[in-house]
Parts: sequence; C-alpha cells; structure tokens
Amino acid sequence: MAEPGLFDVAGKVACVTGASGGLGRRAATVLAQVGAQVVGVARRAEALEDWRNAAGGRTAAVARDVGDRAGLPDLVRDICTPFGAPDIVIHAAGINTREAADDVTEAGWDVTLQLNLGTPFFLSRKLVPAMKDKGWGRIVNFASLQSSRAFPGGIAYGASKGGIAQLTRAMAEAWSPHGITANALGPGFFRTELTAPVFDDPDRAARSAAATCIGRNGEVEDLDGPLLFLCSRASDYVTGQILMVDGGSTAK
Repeated sequence: MAEPGLFDVAGKVACVTGASGGLGRRAATVLAQVGAQVVGVARRAEALEDWRNAAGGRTAAVARDVGDRAGLPDLVRDICTPFGAPDIVIHAAGINTREAADDVTEAGWDVTLQLNLGTPFFLSRKLVPAMKDKGWGRIVNFASLQSSRAFPGGIAYGASKGGIAQLTRAMAEAWSPHGITANALGPGFFRTELTAPVFDDPDRAARSAAATCIGRNGEVEDLDGPLLFLCSRASDYVTGQILMVDGGSTAK
C-alpha cells in the first residue's frame, strides 16, 4: 500500500521557468494548488501576474529573461527572496523558431541553445548548493518528441532537446549522490502557445493525434500526475530518466 503523502509537495519551494504560459504555467499552477510555494519566472510581467491571480496559493512572480546568462546572479537572488532557496526546479521555458536548416542564423541558433539547453544547466548549478545542504532536491527538465526524432523545421530546437536528454542524465550522475534527482518530462503534442501552428492546421492536428497509441493529442491536465511524481518522494529512486507524456507516440 502506498504511504500517505507519497506524492505530497506541500511546503516545498518550487521554481518554474516559463510560468507565464503553456505547460510551464500549468506546472506552476498545479504545484501551487497542492500546497507548494511557487516562484514563477518568465519575461512577461503581466502574464505572470495573471498566472498568480488565477493559481491561488503561495506564489511569487519574477519577471526576467532566463536566457540572459549575464543576469543569472540577479535572477537567482530574486528566485530565492520570496520563500528561500527552491527544493524543486522546473525548466519549462523554451523557444521553437521552426526554421528550415538553411534559414537558421547564428544568432537564432545561439538564442535557442542558450534558452533551451544552457539555462537549465547554469540556473540549476546555481541552485544546487542549497539542495545539497538539505540533502534533497528535484530538477525537472522539459524534453520533447524531438529529443529522439527529427522534425521538419526543427534543427535548432531538436538539437537543444536532444541535448536536454543527455543533460538530464549528466545532472543525475553529478548530483544524485547528494539526494538531488534530475529527470525530464517529454510532452507530445499539447495545445499551447508554442504548438499553435500545429493546432491551427486541423489536418496536421489530426495526423499528430493519429500518431499516438491513445488516439488524441494531449491536454494540459495530462501533465499533472507525471509532474507530481517527479517532484515528490514517490520518485526517490528515479533519476536520469526521460518520462515521455505523449500518448504513446514514441511507442508506435
């Protein structure tokens, strides 16, 4: 029988990047609703305040560009100010420019790789010492179908998400001896701002649904259980893994 509170994160401090929209907003909302103290981070201050008003619970907003490596010390200070250093860090911020390989610029490549891959590492590394002191921590990255598959117009994004899969394993190797697990969620097609081009095309959306074993695209609520599993002591012996939440797309 499962122990009471196995998935409990009440009282934990969580930082969620990309909290102003999409799956990041959903993750921040769910954690707040189950009792975590949540710091949402994103560039859009107004959207962050809208999230806070809707989420309820104990929340704080930090309006900063997480892709700005030079601003990382100030970002970490602001994250830790409301409730203390995070126990849980969710890296949901991301960008997908959907450009053909021949159209990718050096500047665009650098922005994509920094935000999608560099930030999860460098921000985590700044927050890990406090987790080490507690002997407990959770890092949850966001992988993708493109962590293992090539999609048209996805060369920079795919490179970053392939890197996330390996980064997650390397984080686990480096930090799990200190009680810090590192895992990744790999969403399939969910209706978010990032995937709007897919859902704006009914035929394309239908094809992506047909590519799953379940026969439908994802709803944001489908993320809740896997997220809470990876954030709680239910996953104490799980680290370095990519949990695909894709309706079976990668199994088909």
